[in-house]
Amino acid sequence: MNTQNASTSLLARALLASLFLISGFGKLAAPAATKAYIVYAGLPLPDVAYLVAVVVEVGFGLALLAGYRTRVVAALMALFAVATALAFHDHFGDQNQFIHFLKNLAIAGGLLQVAATGAGAYSLDALRLRCRALA
Repeated sequence: MNTQNASTSLLARALLASLFLISGFGKLAAPAATKAYIVYAGLPLPDVAYLVAVVVEVGFGLALLAGYRTRVVAALMALFAVATALAFHDHFGDQNQFIHFLKNLAIAGGLLQVAATGAGAYSLDALRLRCRALA
């Protein structure tokens, strides 16, 4: 992989991860408000849903940024993005909600592209492969 492609892959991962990290840290800062929104959306088990959201947004967001187990992480994050679109942005009569729904689908598309192509040369995945080749 050339330097331009490696840099572009790193930038793409950083941009995608930033959305999840900012959202996840916001959830950590306001757990009660987040759980109330989960209840308002009609989802069961708000404590579990909150924990899943924090793990995906912060934990997987950091893994995506670092390029660790990137294909699996990106695929799971894509599923999360679609699930949140369906659970929280399904009021298609509201143009704002419809735009958020489409935004989540677009994010899922970007994550699926990362899942298909991998993390690139500037990642923990690439470092792990280089170390394995030396062993």
